[in-house]
Amino acid sequence: MAVIITDSCINCAACIDECPVEAIVDEDDNPTGEETYYVYADKCVECVGYHDTPACAEACPTEGCIVWGDCAEGATCKEDVPAEARAERTPVIED
Repeated sequence: MAVIITDSCINCAACIDECPVEAIVDEDDNPTGEETYYVYADKCVECVGYHDTPACAEACPTEGCIVWGDCAEGATCKEDVPAEARAERTPVIED
């Protein structure tokens, strides 16, 4: 998995343009059918090699909307995120 957009998403589109690998889709293309934006885990690289922090979370105006997800074996994930933060779905940006 990668970062996850929670149901607190307000569908503002701030995250879509910031994703360097185009891993985010809007509610119309969300494969789960939910009315929120969606991150394709198989595409998301948590901005490793692009930014220090996932750009989607930096751009998101909704506090706590984007959280850490599990890091699948072989996936590109930030190495400095504790397993506990991923398991507990801790927000990427905490104010």
